[in-house]
Amino acid sequence: MKKLLTKIKIKHILFIACAILFSYLAGLKLIIPLFLLCLIIYATERKILIKNCNLLNTSLLFLISYAGSFFILTNNIPIYYIPFSLIPMLSMLLFANMEIALIISLGVCVTTAWFSPFPLQIIILFVISAITSAVLSANARKRTTIIRAGFITGIFQAAVFMLTSGISKNTTLQGFFFIINGLASSIIVLGVLPIFEYLFKALTNISLLELADFHHPLLELLVQEAPGTYHHSLIVGNLSETASKAIGANSLLSRVGSYYHDIGKLQKPEYFSENQDKTKNKHDALAPTMSRLVIMNHVKEGLELAKKYKINPVLIDFIEQHHGKSLVYYFYRRALENPDETQEVQEEGFRYPGPKPNSKETAIVLLADSVEAAARAIKDPTPSKIEELVHK
Repeated sequence: MKKLLTKIKIKHILFIACAILFSYLAGLKLIIPLFLLCLIIYATERKILIKNCNLLNTSLLFLISYAGSFFILTNNIPIYYIPFSLIPMLSMLLFANMEIALIISLGVCVTTAWFSPFPLQIIILFVISAITSAVLSANARKRTTIIRAGFITGIFQAAVFMLTSGISKNTTLQGFFFIINGLASSIIVLGVLPIFEYLFKALTNISLLELADFHHPLLELLVQEAPGTYHHSLIVGNLSETASKAIGANSLLSRVGSYYHDIGKLQKPEYFSENQDKTKNKHDALAPTMSRLVIMNHVKEGLELAKKYKINPVLIDFIEQHHGKSLVYYFYRRALENPDETQEVQEEGFRYPGPKPNSKETAIVLLADSVEAAARAIKDPTPSKIEELVHK
């Protein structure tokens, strides 16, 4: 009991207080808010309420779904008007988490069933719709995938309804409306998805593919102003995507994040090795401390460009974190070998300010970025040399 109480935080208490008040006004039993609290504690224990997938956002989706279902049932509107699969599909696209989609659906189906004359039928319809639509829309990269998920879910809904109501001419006709329900839900999802992406500061696979378009103004600038950096970013993207697939991270996010991670180099592209003429180096005429400032500033300048072009905050993490708190080792060594007589060389002054990567995807891009840059500097590269370098 003591361990359970430690899981209940102030925000959970506020949520449950609101739920109790709402339950009282709506005529619900207090067991309903207790059930919702258990779902919240489970989600917290599983550590799936993070970043854009927080209690506020998931509660908003729950309330939207519940309010719609409540209105339909209390006004004696046929149940095939309830968009059973809308919230599960929307949750999967926004959070890419099957558990969250099912938890929200479970909360809605139990609270909604209270108002239905056939509660078991409502619960089964919600659960089957949630599982089917969430599974079919997982990792969706095309809009047609969502439409297909809605259509197939509608067929499952029709089958569940007819099996629980008895097969007759009337239920067969209503089953047809359930198929339309699933299809309509998927179309609504596609229509409202950009709104929820903006509200939740989320980035779905569909939006990522749009950002991966090389005609994006920033990527076009990279091609024109810093072709070496552009090519470097493509290689980092390929490495990151492969690594992400190997460990079950979001491979598309890693690839697209790689495309934008070095946009700060657009301000002074000629100071970065991948854009330099091999016969001359801009840094030869600079003191190590000045070179360090130029190199490290590409992160800050990248953040400014990202804000100017209104890049999604999820991608901004790749710009800010792709060096973590690593050391600009080359110029640090140069400073040690040729120290300024009036100034002591401090290692911290040659470290990026961070922060360190806070996700699998940003950590992978950090590693891939380092590996690609180091491998490019190898003289007479061979597979064995590159493999040894990667392990080192």
